[in-house]
Amino acid sequence: MPYSPFDPDRQAARRCRFRAIPVRILVPNLITLLSLCAGLTGIRLAFESKIEWALAAIVFAAALDGIDGRVARLIKGQSRFGAELDSLADFVNFGCAPGLIIYLWTLHDLGNVGWIAAMVFAIAGALRLARFNVMIDDPNRPPWTGNFFTGVPAPAGALIAMLPIYVSLLGGPTVGATVTLVYTLAIAFLMVSQLPVLSGKRVGKRVEPEMVLPVFVAVVLFFGLLIAYPWWVLSIGTVFYLGCLPLGWVTYQEYQRKDAMLAAQPAVNADEDTPAVPPPAEDDDRPARLN
Repeated sequence: MPYSPFDPDRQAARRCRFRAIPVRILVPNLITLLSLCAGLTGIRLAFESKIEWALAAIVFAAALDGIDGRVARLIKGQSRFGAELDSLADFVNFGCAPGLIIYLWTLHDLGNVGWIAAMVFAIAGALRLARFNVMIDDPNRPPWTGNFFTGVPAPAGALIAMLPIYVSLLGGPTVGATVTLVYTLAIAFLMVSQLPVLSGKRVGKRVEPEMVLPVFVAVVLFFGLLIAYPWWVLSIGTVFYLGCLPLGWVTYQEYQRKDAMLAAQPAVNADEDTPAVPPPAEDDDRPARLN
């Protein structure tokens, strides 16, 4: 026969190979996709010379990026697909989008040099994300390294790179294209550097009962200030973040020093626990130097 006979059991077996995907796995991916939409919209708004709204879109994308991973862990919706999607979205939102916004804002005045600076920033974001994906699978990392990022993370790098725009929108001194170029390249360098940066991921997982209401008030106050005075909040937050970078390096060195002390401790204990060679007896003619 030119065609095999219809077998319903074989069709049912083929359908059973594809399992239904739980909704809890889809929710974090939807948040990531919303973040990606915000980043792409920020690029469009920048091309339309709506810089304020473009910055708002990047801030919104950063807020969504900060909660998608936590939501995934909370509802146990982690997946390899979600991790890869998050990295790709971060490259667009915090590499390409900020670079284009800064270029369209002032770097275009420098021509090809300004465009190269924007590309360097975007590439630095891609390299930073690629290194993070590789290091997260390293089984030899000490547990305390989870408290640190290696280099400035991409979302923070995107927000602090746009500090000259915040200052300009506040009515402060206009930052020239050359200063913006140098500042953008400096932030790109911090993103790909080996500088240990405090992550804060393991801070605030539990809240004491008496602190619940104050935390609610603080969060509402922060978002109220961000909506009412966005450029002031972003400017002050950026300066504060940059000022805290040395603290991460000092804390990292302290952890390394403690690790070195713990590594040296077993050797010292081993020397102390080794029984000493008894002194030679009076009738023993072995040389004393063997002791």
